[in-house]
Amino acid sequence: MSNISSLKTDSEDGKPRHSKGQTSRATILLTAAKLATIKGLNGLSLGTLAAEVGMSKSGLYAHFKDKQELELATIETAALIFESEVLQPAMQAQEGTERLKVVVNAFLSHLERKVFPGGCFFAAVAAELDTRPGPARDRVVEVLDKWMSLLKQCILDARVLSEIDPNADVAQTVFEIEAMLLAANFLFVMRDDPIHLNQARRGIENVLARLSI
Repeated sequence: MSNISSLKTDSEDGKPRHSKGQTSRATILLTAAKLATIKGLNGLSLGTLAAEVGMSKSGLYAHFKDKQELELATIETAALIFESEVLQPAMQAQEGTERLKVVVNAFLSHLERKVFPGGCFFAAVAAELDTRPGPARDRVVEVLDKWMSLLKQCILDARVLSEIDPNADVAQTVFEIEAMLLAANFLFVMRDDPIHLNQARRGIENVLARLSI
C-alpha cells in the first residue's frame, strides 16, 4: 500500500510533504500499531486511540468509519514497518545462509530497538486473532505466510548452494528457527533482557552448523 499519492510538494524547498489529513492519519496509525502490541487489536477502541493521539473521538471517525477499518489499516501500517525493518534488509543480502542470517538479525534488532513496545506486532496480534475469523485474521495470516516463505526460501537456496546438507528437512529447520525467534520475542518482552535475543542468534547458528556440509 503506497503513500506516494498522499504526498505534496513544498513550493519553497521542493521536498515532498504529507497533507495535513494524511499526516494525521499516519500518526494515528503508527500510534495504533504500537498500542496494539500492548493492548491488542480488540483493546484498540476509537475512544482509547483518540485520547492517546489527543484528538476528539469524532475527529477520529473522520479517518475510520468503524473498528474493522481501523484494525485493517493498523495491520497494513505494521506490515509496511515490518517490510522496511526486517524484510527489505534481507533482500539486499546474498541468497542462502547469508540472507537467513541477515533476516534473523534484522528481526531481533527490531525487537531490541523496540520498534513496537510489545515486541513483534504480528506475533502479538496472531495470538489474539487465531480464533477470530475475519478480514483482520486473514491479512495477518498473509503476512505470516510471506515471512515463513522467506525463511523456507533461504533454506532451499542454502541447499542449492551446497551450504547445508542437501537432505536437510526444510520444514523442520524453518520450524526450529521460527520457534527460537518467537521464544526470543516473548522472553525479551517479558524480561527486557537482550540475553534472550543472543540466545536465539546462537541457537540458529547451531542449527545451521548442524546442517552444514
